[in-house]
Amino acid sequence: MIPLLKSVSSLSQSYDVWFCDIWGVMHNGERAFQSSIEACQRFRETGGKDGTGGCVILLTNAPRPDFSVAEQLEGFGVPANCYDGIVSSGDVSQHFIRTFEGKQFYHLGPKRDLPVIEQAGLEPVPFEQADVILLTGLFNDDTEGPEDYREMLTEAQRRSLPMICANPDLQVERGARLVYCAGILGKLYEELGGVVLYAGKPYLPIYDLAQKRLKELFPNQVYDKSSILCIGDGMKTDMPGAFNAEFDALFVASGLHVGAVFDQALLEGLFVDFTAKPIGAMRQFG
Repeated sequence: MIPLLKSVSSLSQSYDVWFCDIWGVMHNGERAFQSSIEACQRFRETGGKDGTGGCVILLTNAPRPDFSVAEQLEGFGVPANCYDGIVSSGDVSQHFIRTFEGKQFYHLGPKRDLPVIEQAGLEPVPFEQADVILLTGLFNDDTEGPEDYREMLTEAQRRSLPMICANPDLQVERGARLVYCAGILGKLYEELGGVVLYAGKPYLPIYDLAQKRLKELFPNQVYDKSSILCIGDGMKTDMPGAFNAEFDALFVASGLHVGAVFDQALLEGLFVDFTAKPIGAMRQFG
C-alpha cells in the first residue's frame, strides 16, 4: 500500500537531495503554491540525513534554458531561495541540437520559447527550408490541439524530418484548465511514422544532467541514488522517469490526473499497472 502523507517533513531527513518537478508541484501555471515553497526552504535549511540542510534541484520539462525558467518562476512568485539549481529539458535539448550541426531548424512553438533557439546560436528557417524540427509546444495552447498540426506533421514525415521534442509533457495544468504541451505533437508525429528525440522526463538524459549539475554545485559531496528523492505529479513523466533512473519517488496528486476526490483506492488504481511504486503520495506538496 502506498502511504498517503499529509506532510513531507517525515521524509526530510531520509534524503539529502530533492529532484523536484515545477509545474503542478511548485505552481499551477498561474500562481505559486506557498506550501511547496516553504517545504523546499525548510528542507534546504534543516533537511538532509544529518539535519544540516538538503539540496533542491528543480527538474522540469520546460523547453527553455535554466535561466529563462528562473525568470518565469520569479514571475509566478517562486523565490530563488527555495532551490539550489534548475535543470530543464531545454538544457538537454542543447545536446540534441549539437548532433545536427550544420542543419537548418524550424521552430515549432510559441515565441516565449525562443531562448532555447537563441542559446544554441540558431537562426530559425521557414518550414519549407528545414532539415530538423525543434518542437517546444503549440503556437497557441489556449485554442489549439494536436489535430491542428496533423497536416504539417504529415508533410514533415513525408520529408523524413527528424524532430527534437523539448518538452515531453502531454498536458499541464494552467489554473483550473488543462492545456496541451509539445509532447502531444511528438506523440502524433511518432504515430505518423516520424522520428522523435525526447529531451526531458521520463527519459534518462535529463536525470544524467541533473546529477552532473549536482556535482558542479557540491563538488565535495558524494550523493548516491538512495540519497535522492524525485517529487512530481506526472504519471507519464515524473513517476516512470524516476523509476527508470532508479530513484525513489513521491507522487503529488495535482489536477493533471486527479479530480476533487483523492483517496487510497484511487491512488492504488493509478499505479496498478506500475511495477515500481512511489514511496508516498500527497494531495498537496508541503
